[in-house]
Amino acid sequence: MDVRGSGAIRIGVSACLLGQEVRFDGGHKRSDFLTGTLGGLVEFVAVCPEVDIGLGIPRESLRLVRIDGGAVRLVANKSGADLTDTMSAYAERRTAALEREDLSGYVLKKDSPSCGMERVRIYGRAGMPARDGRGLFAEALIRRLPNLPVEEEGRLNDPKLRENFIERVFAYHRLRALFAICNPRWTAGALVAFHTAHKLTLMAHSPRAYAELGRLVAATKSIERAELCQRYSAEFMAAMKKLATPARHVNVMQHIAGYLRDRCDADSRRELMEVIEEYRRATVPLVVPLTLIRHWVRRFNIAYLKGQTYLEPHPRELMLRNHV
Repeated sequence: MDVRGSGAIRIGVSACLLGQEVRFDGGHKRSDFLTGTLGGLVEFVAVCPEVDIGLGIPRESLRLVRIDGGAVRLVANKSGADLTDTMSAYAERRTAALEREDLSGYVLKKDSPSCGMERVRIYGRAGMPARDGRGLFAEALIRRLPNLPVEEEGRLNDPKLRENFIERVFAYHRLRALFAICNPRWTAGALVAFHTAHKLTLMAHSPRAYAELGRLVAATKSIERAELCQRYSAEFMAAMKKLATPARHVNVMQHIAGYLRDRCDADSRRELMEVIEEYRRATVPLVVPLTLIRHWVRRFNIAYLKGQTYLEPHPRELMLRNHV
């Protein structure tokens, strides 16, 4: 299974995270992860909504404010200028353009009143601000592209959330290649092959979702093609968003070990099960048993397992499975 699929992988990103000095104070918030190894594997599409609507650098800061009646407005902190309508109109235009950019993911700047994905401060008349807001641009992006993997740069400091996001990015890239944005020329056989290749990946994220998606694939002939494309895409990406757990990883690796039972000698089987158990006890990272599994899969040339995205869902140089 080709990890990257066909074509360049493009990720939208808040421009300040790439080191562009576009923040209200004239600075940036460069992300070492984005500009480091990941930057050599993907193409970035940089966006700064606040600059794009004509605000200068530097500029007065913005905030979300809840007014009487509960509506949330985007307001300049000192002058009180209301930029809600300007930002909302821009966000609709820009996200429509981004829909045509073949993005496979998006990384937003946390806490931003324009780009924050969650827990953005909303100020009221008095008291502490509530952390229950979402930036206006982020809201428009998620509404227009609900299946697109979207994450905040702050959450990417968590190894599990980082791996989940990157795994979703590469899975979404393959999904888009399959359906070519719901091109009617995709075949039922191609969908079956895609679903089969992602079986173990889905089992690590959500066995229930794998079963439900399987029933959807089996009903290919009875569901209108555009509807099937939309339903499979939405349910597949929802499943991928669920964090894979150590317990489910262990179940998947034990399932793989079953394919090796009649091929490996007793000592090799014992070694594999011991390493899987060490992973279960959190004494070694996931990459350790998977490296051993990949060795045996190559050694015995097991076609079914070689075609599983689970064994290599993203480029190894990202080292995303090296944490305990």
